[in-house]
Amino acid sequence: MKLKVKYLENYNRAWGELKRAKPDDSGLDLRAAIAKDACLKAGERIVVPNGISVEMQSDTTDYEIQIRPRSGLAARQGLIVVNTPGTVDWGYRGELMTILLNTGKEDFIIHPGDRISQMVVCPIVRPEIEEVETLSDTERGSGRFSSTGIK
Repeated sequence: MKLKVKYLENYNRAWGELKRAKPDDSGLDLRAAIAKDACLKAGERIVVPNGISVEMQSDTTDYEIQIRPRSGLAARQGLIVVNTPGTVDWGYRGELMTILLNTGKEDFIIHPGDRISQMVVCPIVRPEIEEVETLSDTERGSGRFSSTGIK
């Protein structure tokens, strides 16, 4: 599997190439490809361009890209990716974008080139769909949220 990357006009090459922060990391850091600072107010969301387009080159279409939050931004500033994980389908060739939500109590300034999210290339499974009248029983059954408790 090869990932082809096209850098768009709004991507400043001085930021460096798309890469992992550390060689063994699963995610590739995505940057804010914006021309000037953007203020993300507490409780607001924004769509931030990442300045790249990609092509997943393989013998099959059994891959997707997932756009995920950066854990430090989530923990310290409350900055999350709204549709986590955001899915980029195999055939999409447009600019990657990140939908950010500021769940913190303070406004957050996004600077041009900031690493704001990460992308992970993942295999996908396309199940065969079979309609049935009943499903097999399990210990959990149809228990709802938190049905197993918290302790």
